[in-house]
Amino acid sequence: MLWTAIDRRSLLVGGGAALAALALGPERLRAGETGISDDPLFAAARREADGSHSIVITGLDGIDRQVIPLPGRGHDVAVCPLSGRCLAFARRPGTFAVSFDVKGERPPVVFEAVPGRHFYGHGAFSPDGRLAYATENDYIANRGVIGVYDLSGERPERVGEFWSGGIGPHDILPLPDGRSLVVANGGIETHPDKGREKLNIETMQPNVTVIDRESGTVRGVADLPSGLHKLSLRHMAVTDGGKVWIGGQYEGSIEETPPLMASLDTVDGRLLLHDVPDDLRGRLANYVGSVTMSRDGEVVAASCPRAGRVLYFSAANGVFLSSQQRADACGLAPLDQGGFLISDGQGALSESGDRAGAPMLLASSAGISWDNHMVAVDPA
Repeated sequence: MLWTAIDRRSLLVGGGAALAALALGPERLRAGETGISDDPLFAAARREADGSHSIVITGLDGIDRQVIPLPGRGHDVAVCPLSGRCLAFARRPGTFAVSFDVKGERPPVVFEAVPGRHFYGHGAFSPDGRLAYATENDYIANRGVIGVYDLSGERPERVGEFWSGGIGPHDILPLPDGRSLVVANGGIETHPDKGREKLNIETMQPNVTVIDRESGTVRGVADLPSGLHKLSLRHMAVTDGGKVWIGGQYEGSIEETPPLMASLDTVDGRLLLHDVPDDLRGRLANYVGSVTMSRDGEVVAASCPRAGRVLYFSAANGVFLSSQQRADACGLAPLDQGGFLISDGQGALSESGDRAGAPMLLASSAGISWDNHMVAVDPA
């Protein structure tokens, strides 16, 4: 079934060699740490003070529990809720990924994308944790693919792929039915020979697809209105009921101020756009960097790091609730039932608090820079 997105009138207003040289060894624990505490733990990519890159397991105190060196800049971390196994992916157009576990009981394992593919920075696990799915670029055929990896052995083994339903697949998440994956295809053509250059801005066609992970069949496609074809759909969060929230990054003129948030009903395929109040429109730099849900499922948080803001929406109806200011804030993770942990590019961790005032600073480390995403991990 091909889904058709609603038009603008329905807008809800208010509402390789480098890897070998790395010789990645066992993860290191910082001085004074004897293991992982029972406190909430979080995983994120980070740039260190010396300019190197790593994946870090940290607590609310900002003290590192694990630091895993990377051969380049990382992006997101996918976490298996059953085993605690994690996959960290390179930022586009990187070709490395790292498998590790939250407790640090096994050494991390680096693996590479196959020739002709690069990663987009995101992945997801099958319900039993045996398989992983990574968003990748088939830059020879200029199409998005989902690489399928078997994790049952010592090293992840790529066992297949299927079409993502578009170009530039970025985020990928499992849906609650246990069989489906939702993919945000950003619509942007890239090639590793061109670095991070975007090659098709005038003709880009972003969409959100639902794919049967067992057969690779695209079951539904939700497109944006033609007038918003430059709104690259990137990062997502999924409710327990299967509703998908998507943040966008607009590739058009900064003078234009399109809505940057959308939600997808995966039952009927309706894609709704959600805007902010007039006093915020035009002040968000047309860029959403991360999206997540509160633990109680009532609030959607979206970060706008270029504007130094975090936005909050009602998960029930998409109504805009509030915003907070925090310079270069991008990483978001659910904290308590309705709160969020916020990481930023200046090395700080903050708590959203009551969301009516400023975030509360929890920890700060000079010289480091947290990357775009932060995820909660379970040390049990």
